[in-house]
Amino acid sequence: MDKNSIDALIGYRCQRSDEAIQEAELLCREGFYNAAVNRLYYACYYVISALFLKDDIEAHTHSGMKTQFGMHYVKTEKISINQASIYYTLFEKRHSGDYDDFIYFDHEMTQELIALTKEFTSTIKEMVTKSRE
Repeated sequence: MDKNSIDALIGYRCQRSDEAIQEAELLCREGFYNAAVNRLYYACYYVISALFLKDDIEAHTHSGMKTQFGMHYVKTEKISINQASIYYTLFEKRHSGDYDDFIYFDHEMTQELIALTKEFTSTIKEMVTKSRE
């Protein structure tokens, strides 16, 4: 893939991240908290996939992305464990909310996760744009 194509795909993935947050806010307002948490996880997923594309890192599964993120960004202290914890939390909550029985998130928790996801995705987008300039 050439540089222009990579840049376009990075921009698209960052846009999808923003859209997923907007979807989560809408779902939260309507009381669909598990679906909102799912969209928050995907907001993180999309922006991390943009970062991986920029840094030429491959991951072929969700677990692989989580492992690669920890190895390339958390372990190297490019991002703090405190900041990364929102992604790790959403990884687990999304899985539980989608696949486990009788898991229900509430309004307060989802609102808090929305705010934390906005902070996390903003940090990752800064990392993406810093190195692309």
